Amino acid sequence: MFKSVENELEFAMFNGIWTTVWTEKGFELEFSEEFLERYVVVTEEGHYVGSIEIKPYTTESLINEIGPFPQHPLMQEETGRVAEIDKLAILSSFRGRYVADLLSAIVHYAEQKQISYYVMLLEPVLMRALRISYHVPIEKVAGRVFYKGEDVIPSIVNAREVYTHKERYPWLIHLEKKSIKSFD
Repeated sequence: MFKSVENELEFAMFNGIWTTVWTEKGFELEFSEEFLERYVVVTEEGHYVGSIEIKPYTTESLINEIGPFPQHPLMQEETGRVAEIDKLAILSSFRGRYVADLLSAIVHYAEQKQISYYVMLLEPVLMRALRISYHVPIEKVAGRVFYKGEDVIPSIVNAREVYTHKERYPWLIHLEKKSIKSFD
């Protein structure tokens, strides 16, 4: 299940997850000062295994240095309804099993805040998995770019498509159907 980071313990677990994964992959660590929401994925046993950070997106966002997001027609049409995804990470021994939780967290946030699109940098293998296994509507904005330790693909995720057509996405976890437990 996913839940918002609400206290210092959850923030420490959030940081522990993404920094472990980034270090494992050889990425440079980059801490965010500004964010909209942070989520953690917690197993039924109470293990913190995944993280995701949603950040504000503007034409001045650093991600624009890696991909030509501001020039994309969707970004121009949807000003104010775009956010950035960062720190999407699942600990290696839990990969594959908790992707739906992370995806559901970003869809839930998008629906709540009426976000239409997310911009993000995706590893090519993850992008392929999201497209093939989860049918996530993703559009490449540019080809592979080497960034902070690995190739990434600047991409736009159509969150509005998912939350307006939930029946097409059987992996989607609905908050009202899952109870959120506190693991403090």
